[in-house]
Amino acid sequence: MAGPLRFRRSNETWTRDRVRDALLSPLRDRFGARIEAPWFSVGDDRYDAVRLEMDNGDFALFCFREGRAYWLGNTETPESLWRTEKETFTEAPYAVSRWAQRELTARIELTDPWLADYEYVTWFFLPVFCSKDGRNTTRRFFEDDAAGFPDATPEEGLDFFERFLSTGVLDAHRYTMASKLGTSPGYDVGRMRATMAEFNVAKILADAGLDFEPEVEQDSGHALDFVVDGKLVEVTRPEPPHRRSRADTPSAAVRETGGAKRTDQLAAHPDATLFVDCTSFVDDEWRAVAGEQPGVGHEPTVVFRARPDGRIEGYRYGTLPFDLGDAIEW
Repeated sequence: MAGPLRFRRSNETWTRDRVRDALLSPLRDRFGARIEAPWFSVGDDRYDAVRLEMDNGDFALFCFREGRAYWLGNTETPESLWRTEKETFTEAPYAVSRWAQRELTARIELTDPWLADYEYVTWFFLPVFCSKDGRNTTRRFFEDDAAGFPDATPEEGLDFFERFLSTGVLDAHRYTMASKLGTSPGYDVGRMRATMAEFNVAKILADAGLDFEPEVEQDSGHALDFVVDGKLVEVTRPEPPHRRSRADTPSAAVRETGGAKRTDQLAAHPDATLFVDCTSFVDDEWRAVAGEQPGVGHEPTVVFRARPDGRIEGYRYGTLPFDLGDAIEW
């Protein structure tokens, strides 16, 4: 399966003739490719650049100078670039990275102007919005599922994450977090909602003024979702009752989903704090959970629900190893 969009770096010298022979020719035979001029110039005069557009909607960007070239695309990689190193937008030279991201953003402005209006969401998720497998599913998730808010408009869901991401608190973890949303060609709304639960928890931690690091590998072989001031945090998100074959009440859904973590990550890390995100629950379902306050057999646990306006309500079991302050209305 393809991963998030990354550059391939070639340390060889490329010319226009070589681009036509080694890149355009195989792609033209397979997909009907053509070379077009880039929409923007690379901010480094040493580089020449082209766009390769395919009849099936795939594309690639290629910039090159003596002894160095960068390829970025969501199409099949030509054989001449198979044994090249990969680099993220951060790892590639600034001028090359900025050029490529301007090209990608301009494409989204043409194809999905409703999404491009949210500049920070568009920028943050570019590695998956333009990836080989995730380009359709990730955009559909923000449009059809309001980024995981079940009773909200796409604009309300996008507003929520635009406000949070624009704080910059996740910039250093862009590839780690964006990739969690998925590069799968299948539209798995449950998995994508679960991914956004981690963004919701990141917002809670940031609002509480806590330092955290996402996706930290442990000696147990597990990668827990966050380390917060040296303390481990794991996140889970129950599907609402109407999407479940079992646990057909809101409280049962919380107990079952939270309890499942006890046999996996929490069994290896019993001191970790568990966050159970009920954002997928509509008002009546959340009221039932908030009224009954079911536990999951693990402490400490935080059960919460986020709303598009930024309000987050919840309850807890056990003593938290860090102070969440006013980030949650208890």
